[in-house]
Amino acid sequence: MENVMDLAFWQLSAAYIFILILIVIVRVRGIPREKEILLATARMSLQLILVGYLLVYLFDNPSPFYTLLIIASMQIFAIYNVYKRTKHPLGAAMKKHIAFAMAIGILTSLFFFILVVLNVTPWYEPRYFIPIAGMIIGNSMTGVSLGVNNLISGFTANKAQIEGALMLGATPKQAAKKVVNQAFDAAMLPTINSMVGMGIIFLPGMMTGQILSGTSPILAVEYQIAIMLGIVGSVSLTVILYLQLAYKSFFNERLQLVMKEKMK
Repeated sequence: MENVMDLAFWQLSAAYIFILILIVIVRVRGIPREKEILLATARMSLQLILVGYLLVYLFDNPSPFYTLLIIASMQIFAIYNVYKRTKHPLGAAMKKHIAFAMAIGILTSLFFFILVVLNVTPWYEPRYFIPIAGMIIGNSMTGVSLGVNNLISGFTANKAQIEGALMLGATPKQAAKKVVNQAFDAAMLPTINSMVGMGIIFLPGMMTGQILSGTSPILAVEYQIAIMLGIVGSVSLTVILYLQLAYKSFFNERLQLVMKEKMK
């Protein structure tokens, strides 16, 4: 295994030329994004540097308390981001469904992956737990965001059809089946598309990082396949759990559609 190629400060600085190229393009095209690009670049750099030093400390001082605290913080921020990224107003019940689905779906998938697939000992080893949790939580967050937006949009667009089905004797589950299925399909599509192109169109970031660090490409592939399957499981479990809880809140105890109440 070869030594890891270190980056000198000037080499890392040279990579920021690509940001300058982007700024030139948006300025020439008259797109008012310069400040947003600079802010995003600065935040990314600062956040990653801080995370790097934090991970160094956690790796040197493994503790179940620290690991669980980091995972809880990541979960909270992910749930908050779903709330912020939703295009529609969310009521208290809908927010609870999102939080519950993400907590149960993500943690179930994460602990299964750590304990069964990787068989990490001790289970709280931050070198494995935190990076894998980041990938699983991040992808699940994206899936749930898509599921929320598509579920609400689907109920809004199909309001007449759902009410018609209810009047003809359909149960809420039957009336909402099409909308729920479409929301699930839309939420899973980015993950499935990523799987389709992986290995031929692009090399995943984690696999690329392992190879650059000197890991055997075969071992990197094995880890990438396992982690991608874990991501698929987490996204699918989290999204379907959310959808199965959330669609019921669009109906009252008399099995009537209550769209206006849902948007409060």
